[in-house]
Amino acid sequence: MATLRQIAFYGKGGIGKSTTSQNTLAALAEMGHRILIVGCDPKADSTRLILHAKAQDTILSLAAAAGSVEDLEIEEVMKVGYRDIRCVESGGPELRRRLRRPWRYHLDQLPRGERRL
Repeated sequence: MATLRQIAFYGKGGIGKSTTSQNTLAALAEMGHRILIVGCDPKADSTRLILHAKAQDTILSLAAAAGSVEDLEIEEVMKVGYRDIRCVESGGPELRRRLRRPWRYHLDQLPRGERRL
């Protein structure tokens, strides 16, 4: 039985995590490894290169449409791409929700005389 290995790419936005992970996993697949990539990006772009397509539907969006996660089938959430790499996108909070007036909370914590931009 083969040993299960996990790799995680983490960092701030816009530094190339999705591109780096997809190219790394493509190389591992070419070496004969069986690969499952689980994207956790709200934009669901962690598997675009592997699937040669636009972002796939996320588990969260499919579950919302179906009513619950239990109502989903594996074929709905997992797609197979380059070199038989299996791809799943979990989804997450939408970007606009995370970026809505982020400075408001920081300004409220400053002393009154320092509340300027």
